[in-house]
Amino acid sequence: MKRILIIDDEVNIGLLLSKFLTRNGFSVDTATSGVSAHEYLGKEHYDLVLCDYRLEDTDGKEMLIKIKESYPQTGVIIITGYSDIKLAVELIKLGAYDYITKPLYPDEILNTINKAIDTQVALNDSVTETAREIQKIKPVKPVYNQVENFVAGQSIASKELLKQIQLVAPTSYSVILTGESGTGKESVAKAIHLNSPRRDNPFVAMDCGSLTKELAGSEFFGHEKGSFTGALNTKIGHFEMANGGTLFLDEVGNLSYEIQAALLRTVQERKIKRIGSTKEIDLDVRIIVATNENLSSAIQKGRFREDLYHRFNEFSINLPPLSQRGKDIMVFAKTFLDFANEELGRNVQGFSKDVEECFLTYNWPGNVRELKNVVRRATLLTETDEIQLKALPLEISTDAKVTAIENTIHKNHEKSRDLKNAASEAEYEAILKVLREVNFNKTKAAKILNIDRKTLYNKMKAINLDT
Repeated sequence: MKRILIIDDEVNIGLLLSKFLTRNGFSVDTATSGVSAHEYLGKEHYDLVLCDYRLEDTDGKEMLIKIKESYPQTGVIIITGYSDIKLAVELIKLGAYDYITKPLYPDEILNTINKAIDTQVALNDSVTETAREIQKIKPVKPVYNQVENFVAGQSIASKELLKQIQLVAPTSYSVILTGESGTGKESVAKAIHLNSPRRDNPFVAMDCGSLTKELAGSEFFGHEKGSFTGALNTKIGHFEMANGGTLFLDEVGNLSYEIQAALLRTVQERKIKRIGSTKEIDLDVRIIVATNENLSSAIQKGRFREDLYHRFNEFSINLPPLSQRGKDIMVFAKTFLDFANEELGRNVQGFSKDVEECFLTYNWPGNVRELKNVVRRATLLTETDEIQLKALPLEISTDAKVTAIENTIHKNHEKSRDLKNAASEAEYEAILKVLREVNFNKTKAAKILNIDRKTLYNKMKAINLDT
C-alpha cells in the first residue's frame, strides 16, 4: 500500500483529503506544520507528500527543498490557493512533480497522485550508488541504473556502449537509441544526461507509446487554465519542464503523423506556446528519443516523417540484447541479487552452478528487465545461501533443460548417423519445438502432435524432460 503524507495547516482540508485517499487505497498521515511533517518523515517512508504552499511555520518551497535533500525517494505535489506560473515552474525545477491550485477536484487530484507515484517509482531507482558510478563512466567496472535496468559490464558490446556514451554525452547532439524492449534505453539516456554539461538541470522522461492524439499537445506543450473543456488548471508541458536539461521521448515511433509535424516545428524553432496562450517560450532542450522499431522502415511505409527523423538522428546508439553480452550476464545477475537482498532483507550469497549455466544458455527475450525480475523473484523464493534451479520460472529452467537435451541429441547424431537415430532425433526435435510453442502446455502439445497425453509423458521422460 502506497503511503502519502498531507501537510496542510487547515485541519478540515487535511481531514477531507485523508478520508478521500484512504477510500482509494492509500495509507495516509496528516501534519499541520513543517515541524510535525519532518517528525513524520523521520519515522516513516512516504511515497508522496501533498504539501500546502502556505504554512504557519514555513512554506511549500522550503519544505520541497528539505524533502528532496533528505528524502529524495519521496515525490512532492504542492497545493496552493492561487495560480502563479512563475512559481510553478520554479517548484517543478526544484523537484516537485506538479503544482495544483484550489479548489481541489477529486478525480483530478487522484489522477495526478497516481501519475506522480508511478513517475517517482521510476525516478527512485535511478538515485543509487551505482547510478553515481554511471557519471564516472569507467568501462572497467560494471555499473547499474535501475531506471530501466541499464547494466554495463566488461564484454566487448558493453564497452562499446560506454564508449559511445562518453563520446556523445559532452555534446548537444540529439540522439536516437534503438534496441529491443528491456535493453535499458532510458538508462542510457540518463547516463548521457548525467555526463553532459546539463547534468544539474532536469532530465524529463516521457512515454509516447500510450499517448493519445487528443492529449499529446497538452503533454508536450502544456495548456492554460480554461483553454479547453477539462483544463481546470494551468499545466506545464514536458518541453517546458525539461528546459535547460534533457527531454527523453520513449517509443517515439508510436506518435501520430500530426503530432510529428508539431514536434518538427518545435525542434526547428526551439520555441513553444502553451495551448490557449499567445506567448512564445524559448527552449534550450536536448532531445534523446528511443524506439524498438526500425524508423527507416516506418519512413518508407509513411508512418514516420523523414525530416523529423533527420532532426533527431544527429547521433545514434544501438543497444545490444542481453544474449550478446556473454558472461556479463552473471555480473549483472549478481548486481541484481545485491539489490534484491537489500530490498527483501535477505542474505542470499549467489547462484548454483545449474542456475549459472541456465542464465548463460537462456535467450532472455525480455533482456535486462527480464533478468532483474527473475533474480528478484528467485531471491524471494530462496531460503538457502544459493539460488537453485527450482526457484526460477518454469519456462526458463525448462528452456535450459531443453537446450541441454538438444545439444545431447546433436552430439549423439554426430556419433551415429544410422536411420533409426535420425528418426528418433527428428521426433524429439518435433516434440521440443511444439512444447516451446505452447509454453510447455502438455495438453495442447499432445493435441498438436496428435498423440495422447500418456504417450507424450512417456516420450518426455525418455529424454529426461518430465517437468
